[in-house]
Amino acid sequence: MPNPKRRHSHSRTKKKQTHQRLSVPMLVECKECRKLKPSHMVCPFCGHYAGREVVKIEVDTKKEKR
Repeated sequence: MPNPKRRHSHSRTKKKQTHQRLSVPMLVECKECRKLKPSHMVCPFCGHYAGREVVKIEVDTKKEKR
C-alpha cells in the first residue's frame, strides 16, 4: 500500500475538513400553534398540515398527585 512521503500541512488538512460539519435543520413556524417544526411535515404538537388537521394529537390529562 502506498504511504504519503511527506506530512500534510495544517492548512491543507483543515481545507479538507471544512465540508465535514453538521447542517442546522430548517425549522419553520406552525401556523396553528406557532411552535417550530420541520418544513413540509405534520406539526408534532398540534397535528396540522397545510391549514387542516391531519393527525389527532391526544394530550395525556392524567397526572399523578402525591
